[in-house]
Amino acid sequence: MERLTAGTTPAGTLIGASAPDGTGIVHLGLGSFHRAHLAVHTARALAVEQGEWGIHGFANRSARVVEALQAQDHRYAVLQLSQEGTSAGVVDVHRATGVLAQEPRAFIRSLTRPEHRILSLTVSEVGYSLAVGGGLDLDDPGIRADLAAPHEPRTAIGLIARGLVERSASGAPITVLSCDNLQSSGRTTERAVTDFLQASGADADALRYVARHVAFPNAMVDRIVPATTPQTVADVERLLGVHDAAPVPAEAFSMWVLEDRFAAGRPAWHAAGATMSDEVEAYELVKLRLLNGSHSLIAYLGGLSGAPTIVESFAQPWVRDAVLELIRRDYLPTITLPEGLDVEDYVASLIARWSNAPLRDLTARVGSGGSTKLLQRVPEPAAQTLDAGRTPHLLALTTAAWIACVAPPAGLEPGPVAAEMVEPAREQLAAATRGAVTAREHALAALDAGVLPASLAARAPFRERVAELVEIIARHGARAAAEEALRASAEEAR
Repeated sequence: MERLTAGTTPAGTLIGASAPDGTGIVHLGLGSFHRAHLAVHTARALAVEQGEWGIHGFANRSARVVEALQAQDHRYAVLQLSQEGTSAGVVDVHRATGVLAQEPRAFIRSLTRPEHRILSLTVSEVGYSLAVGGGLDLDDPGIRADLAAPHEPRTAIGLIARGLVERSASGAPITVLSCDNLQSSGRTTERAVTDFLQASGADADALRYVARHVAFPNAMVDRIVPATTPQTVADVERLLGVHDAAPVPAEAFSMWVLEDRFAAGRPAWHAAGATMSDEVEAYELVKLRLLNGSHSLIAYLGGLSGAPTIVESFAQPWVRDAVLELIRRDYLPTITLPEGLDVEDYVASLIARWSNAPLRDLTARVGSGGSTKLLQRVPEPAAQTLDAGRTPHLLALTTAAWIACVAPPAGLEPGPVAAEMVEPAREQLAAATRGAVTAREHALAALDAGVLPASLAARAPFRERVAELVEIIARHGARAAAEEALRASAEEAR
């Protein structure tokens, strides 16, 4: 079968329009989410209004996707999966690609080119090297190494900072646009970059340039993009009649809310499905808590019950009940909803998305990286709930189920699904809990490991509830713990 290229793309399958030869966007993080989200919105924007908005993309470390895209004239398919059916379309907006780990100077040089007016990022939460409580983690080993050699950085924040320092010589404005699941994503990115610049001894001119000529708009991104599988490749071949070595599966739903604060222009994203709003942070909280926070609970309960996909986990009535109670009791009271958002419709859309069987989103994928993700999803709403005089039973359940999946107490075997979850803090949690005799001691030691902020981990009602739920999981299983959390939450509501 022929490979997907410019010459073999079937007529009528292009999503939006092709980008021109010129590149105006540098993107860091060529993973599936970027290629199913910002790239798709950009293709659709170019169909409305042309402009030099091709993308120069950099993968972080893996050359696999870059090599595949280069062999395919930088084209790839997005396989849209829904209960209504499966379809495929081709995206053609990338004009150059590289691997950051192999050519960091190429990335830095790309930021000095004045025609590059946007730097967009999908580096995951961990890529920002954030400290617990906010700001750049100056004790992060990668950040320490970059601060010791700021002209040869390796971390995402160090590389961005160096690129902006070198760009400051021309004074050309640029926008740094985070497309990751961060609360106040623009402000968070700006603080991390500024912290690095100050700690690295950047001169006053560079700091002044960043403050005056670099924009960091907030953004909220939302589309479920599961891992590519051999079935993805086979489905694209069946639908398009060509072989694609880098296809991306995705749900039909896609949402992007942007603060319209760009230093040097942008594509017509507003005409291609994006929402421009001054309430991005409110939308962020809705998504980070109602979708992402609930997603974590589905994943950890699914991991403990052996459900390989999110659909199979959520289909269990006790998981569904726990998730909806988490939304109603522990999350919604902590959010000021953006104007015009119908929360009942939004929750209904979440239920439909978590029930989308063709998507086959893996439980282990969603449960990976919990030590970073939960920082955005648990501490603040838990603290707000405690301050209101209530116990966040379902947030405690989320935390307990995470501990049981990635750092189980002695005698608990969480199972193969949990074992597949990638957890950067596994060793840290294992060291902190070494020597714990009971499940309760183990849970308290995990809370004191420094993963969650001490300001929450030290609060007695939360500590006790997490410890109790870990004990129940260890003795009776995840379902019993969920039912206990539901019982206690309902009793408190009366």
